[in-house]
Amino acid sequence: MSEREIAHGRLRQLRLIRMRTDYVLIVVVTALLILGLMMVYSSTFDMAYREYGNPNHFFWRQLVWTVLGTGALIFLARIDYHLWQRWAVLIMAGTLLALGMVVVMGSEKFGAQRWLLNGSIQPSEVAKISVIIYIAAWLTSKGEKLRQVSYGLIPFAILIALVSGLILFQRDLSTAVLIGATAWAMFFFAGADLFQLGASLVFCVAAFAVLIIREPYRRNRWLAFLNPQLDPEGISFQVQQALIALASGGILGQGLGESRQKFGYVPAVHTDTIMAVLGEELGLIGCLLLIGLFVLLAYRGFKIALEAADSFGTILASGLTCSLILQALINMAVVTATLPYAGVPLPFISYGGSSLVTSMACVGLLLSISRGRREVEGRDRARNSLGRGNWGPRVSPSGRRQGTRRRV
Repeated sequence: MSEREIAHGRLRQLRLIRMRTDYVLIVVVTALLILGLMMVYSSTFDMAYREYGNPNHFFWRQLVWTVLGTGALIFLARIDYHLWQRWAVLIMAGTLLALGMVVVMGSEKFGAQRWLLNGSIQPSEVAKISVIIYIAAWLTSKGEKLRQVSYGLIPFAILIALVSGLILFQRDLSTAVLIGATAWAMFFFAGADLFQLGASLVFCVAAFAVLIIREPYRRNRWLAFLNPQLDPEGISFQVQQALIALASGGILGQGLGESRQKFGYVPAVHTDTIMAVLGEELGLIGCLLLIGLFVLLAYRGFKIALEAADSFGTILASGLTCSLILQALINMAVVTATLPYAGVPLPFISYGGSSLVTSMACVGLLLSISRGRREVEGRDRARNSLGRGNWGPRVSPSGRRQGTRRRV
């Protein structure tokens, strides 16, 4: 066989690997979307009939958002993810502008000012993915300087404080914490100094405690969490009713559509506490199925990160996966009274357009990164490790991945 034929064969092999799509991830997300549509209809048909005279009102709206989210997923999956690295600064600037507009002229609902265009768009949801893109591009550009306080920790802390501060002005502590936790995880994956990470974590915990103490409603939630019987008809009512719904489901559940707690007992039944209805109707088996799907989502997301073609793809995929999984964990922990109440929707399951489209956009970016995987010297990149991978400063320079080094 001639050298030309060998080179042509290797080029063809690389092209096939580069175009490989993670179909397992697509199946997992499809299953979550189907389950979510089922639970949105089941949890809202009574409320929709009473308020709008149409039991399908919320279901059709969620279906429309699902179609729009699918379009966003396909669009992002087919575009080279490096495009977003080049546009990261403008994306971040636009996000900061939108968050500032919410503070000045946003719509108010449920005692919080978080929306634009009369409640149609929630910029803090868009900020989840915008911050991940910018942080991934910024961390990739720093290289070895990331471990220096003046180049790494200080500008990183300023950026996260700015974004979180704008979101806190909207009285949305849970989203600010989620964005901060995701960014912190990305900082770790990028190879930041462990001492700096520990110091920043101590500072964040202290700031979180101050925010809890200064706001009476947040302080009451923590008191109710520590003592659930303190105010069962007031601040603890939502969590108490969610626990009753979960307990009523048993092993196999009451049957799809047969929940009783959704009829005015569990507040925010179609958004923050939709898992309680799922547990009551589908039982422990349904909850385990839901958890299993998110575990598989996490596995595929981190696998894509490990097999990414460069440092930017690895850090970006890690951040997107962490964001989705942390959001799911917080929601499940709140419903099961493992954490104090926080208004965090369950990705792909809870009713809400901004949250659903943002979650599907995250999956679209993951699929784009999966399509960019390459084989290097015949070895699978899945053998690398996020904890001590070839691309992080905690290993010898000779084995590091040759990632892009653009300034951001």
